[in-house]
Amino acid sequence: MVMQSTSDDTLPPTRPADAARGRVPALGARVGQSRWTGLLLVLALLGLWELSARFWVDSANWPPFSRVVMALFEEGTGRELFFVFAASLRLMLTGFVIGAGLGIALGVAIGLNRFLREMLSPMVELLRPLPVPGLVPPLILLLGIDAAMKGTVVAFAVLFPVLINTAQGVRAVEPTLLDTARTFRHGRARSILAVILPASLPYIFSGLRISLALALIVTVVAEMIAGGTGIGYYLMTMQYAMRSAEMYAAVVLLAVTGYALNFIIVSVERRVLRWYFAQQD
Repeated sequence: MVMQSTSDDTLPPTRPADAARGRVPALGARVGQSRWTGLLLVLALLGLWELSARFWVDSANWPPFSRVVMALFEEGTGRELFFVFAASLRLMLTGFVIGAGLGIALGVAIGLNRFLREMLSPMVELLRPLPVPGLVPPLILLLGIDAAMKGTVVAFAVLFPVLINTAQGVRAVEPTLLDTARTFRHGRARSILAVILPASLPYIFSGLRISLALALIVTVVAEMIAGGTGIGYYLMTMQYAMRSAEMYAAVVLLAVTGYALNFIIVSVERRVLRWYFAQQD
């Protein structure tokens, strides 16, 4: 009598490290396959855009994607788009650094000090839900329409996600780590730098990732409302001038930039928090 092999006998061999982590070799292949599937989906949508503009939609406001790509690299348009985009990126990064720095500093203070947390919590909850575009008109009255106003708006948008995540991270630090720091007679400043901030980094990076996308969005919105320079002003100008290819070129450039910025901060997070992701695995 021949014994039938069970379904477990047909499984591929699993390495001990994979078994210890609860993985199978096919997991990495599935992840890679899903990434390629996502890329193919984007390419399919771009191809649909090209076909719809050429064969189905007869409108000057819906140019083929190939025409949009050409607009990105045309001598006049490409140079103009590069300069306005560089100005917006510089403004966005300035506001992001200021807002993130203030958010981390205030988040650590609020997370460590209960009195400060209870005193500032109502103010944070009052200001946090405010729509950023609604702040632009009063800030124009106070700061004008120059870079100072736009940078303030970006910093305001970045501040609260970083602040709240940092405060939560500080409060989530394990008491054992703090007791160990006290055992080694670390002062308050050294404990913050050597224990509390490193342990809070996963929360801080979560806030930074959210805030980076917000910074790009708010920069464009502020430039649309209080125009004069930047990619937001360029978008409005191209819309009014009925130059749809150049307008969509700016939109595509913003999409690529947003993806690139997220990729950079995720890569930095993976490198800085290698110990954290090793624990998660």
